[in-house]
Amino acid sequence: MENLKNKAIGSFVAQDFRTAAVFSKYKIDFCCKGNLTVEEVCKRQDIDPDVLLQKVNDVLQSENGGAVDFNSWPLDLLADYIEKTHHRYVEEKIPVLIQFLDKLCKVHGASHPELFKINELFTSCAGELSQHMKKEELVLFPFVNRMVKTKDSDGILNQPSFGTVSNPIAMMMHEHDTEGERFREIAKLTNEYTAPSDACTTYKVTYAMLQEFEQDLHKHIHLENNILFPKAVILEKEFV
Repeated sequence: MENLKNKAIGSFVAQDFRTAAVFSKYKIDFCCKGNLTVEEVCKRQDIDPDVLLQKVNDVLQSENGGAVDFNSWPLDLLADYIEKTHHRYVEEKIPVLIQFLDKLCKVHGASHPELFKINELFTSCAGELSQHMKKEELVLFPFVNRMVKTKDSDGILNQPSFGTVSNPIAMMMHEHDTEGERFREIAKLTNEYTAPSDACTTYKVTYAMLQEFEQDLHKHIHLENNILFPKAVILEKEFV
């Protein structure tokens, strides 16, 4: 178990996504900060690493339960899945959440001024996340797909205009960190998405949707930071 203390959090989740529930319970960021080791995280958050690893091991030793092994997927399939599942989810939920948050500010803003900051944070997230996804769809993902096809056909890979795949990946990971930090602040302002006692139905639904949005974003970022991106870097090196 000592060796596992030096394993990155994201590696556990890449191996079996069910471990994400364990890390979430301890408020450990497995997506944006997935490169940190168990020992580093436990030291920062004053967690007993042996207890944490035992809970993780319990999950890994249990029946798979139909968990999807994204780590074994071809990169072009994974990129396509991220776009069709997580990008579309974001596109569908953003306008609904903005509409609800605007309404809450008008109706409940006087008694719950934190709503204005929540609305501001989510609106910023919506705009920047939308641009972020377009960059992936128009630049990064097509290059990943081209690498896969070129390898399968034993072809020659032409150098992209951005130099190396590590360049757009570094930008994407930086933007992931920004959105992760925004949602940590949103979670704090919403008292971990707990609606106040005087909340109406729209209020409760909005908080539930924000929580679901954050959970989807965590999985979305995990699939990219911990699986797609590092494997894309490795694949590109095969053409050198």
